[in-house]
Amino acid sequence: MLGDLIIFQKIYDFLLWLHPVVNKFPKSQRFVLGQRIENKTLDLLHSIVVANSERDKSIMLGRASVELDELRILVRLSKDLRFVNIGQYGVAAEKLNEIGRLLSGWTAKFSRRA
Repeated sequence: MLGDLIIFQKIYDFLLWLHPVVNKFPKSQRFVLGQRIENKTLDLLHSIVVANSERDKSIMLGRASVELDELRILVRLSKDLRFVNIGQYGVAAEKLNEIGRLLSGWTAKFSRRA
């Protein structure tokens, strides 16, 4: 079940943490960069859900990896534009790195089977 999938829970928790942070973006960016960050996180979550149900997980896990990289860039941009402070960026980076490690482990597990 998805609740047992640690990476799903970590992404979901990141999304819960992210929402109030994005809501504090300047109004002009809340619906541009902020929405893009939230949507990319939802895309990542979607890719994990689909990968979990696929027999050949490699395609969706590769897609999830690209989405995670894009998400990291967007979060970094929000820090550089000073929409998030250094502390928030540190928390986000740590959470995204943990998700990255889980994703790498899951990818390696299924690449060894091939």
